[in-house]
Amino acid sequence: MFYVFRIPLIIVYFLAVALAGLIISLFRPFNPDNTTLIGRIYGWGGTRILGMKVNVRGKEHLQGLGACVITANHQDNLDLFVYGGMLPRRTVSLGKKSLRYIPFFGQMYWLAGNVLINRSSKTQSLATMNEATVALRDNNTSIWIFPEGTRNRGKNMLRFKKGAFKTAQEAGVPVLPVCASSYVKHMNLGKWHSGTVEIQILPPIMPERLATDNLDGVIDECWNNMMETIEQLDSTLEQAAQKPATANSYS
Repeated sequence: MFYVFRIPLIIVYFLAVALAGLIISLFRPFNPDNTTLIGRIYGWGGTRILGMKVNVRGKEHLQGLGACVITANHQDNLDLFVYGGMLPRRTVSLGKKSLRYIPFFGQMYWLAGNVLINRSSKTQSLATMNEATVALRDNNTSIWIFPEGTRNRGKNMLRFKKGAFKTAQEAGVPVLPVCASSYVKHMNLGKWHSGTVEIQILPPIMPERLATDNLDGVIDECWNNMMETIEQLDSTLEQAAQKPATANSYS
């Protein structure tokens, strides 16, 4: 029953926040804090509409870290609401160039300072990643990247592409892994409380670890650590599945 109301409502909320975010960004175009503010609005209202509770752990790893490349597992379009409320200050994201065609959202996304990449053109992709490197190194701006490159639909995490790690390596900044439980597999939008999402921020991979000839090994280690963490988060939720829960908000 709730599903019938939630889907239209979340679409309306998505477009309304995009329009509000576009207006905000017009007054301070390309300010990296635009994305943080708009993301938190998406997270605040989106989780309430969807009936999701999001718990974030490991926030201490953000303290004093500065600019970094944030790598997270990418499950669904709902990631916008799941991750939105935890965006650190001065953080922009890397998204597909096709996002610009979404009414209000595409224009807001670009004007808010996010980075659009054309994956069909290797030359343009490299140029975009070079821009990201400059933003990290010179503008004290963090970049949120989904290293899988596409949504995994809540199934096993896809293997990582190198771009996020090479960008961090060239900019001399850490990689901060962020793991979300497989909420797509467990949520039920037909219930008042559709599900709980556990997010774990892992310790950063520092620049000296990235400054190595064996970057592939570092990437594989990061993938393994994130996959193991996601499995642990899923296991914890499955064990607690029979306990009553209260919907909404971040903690």
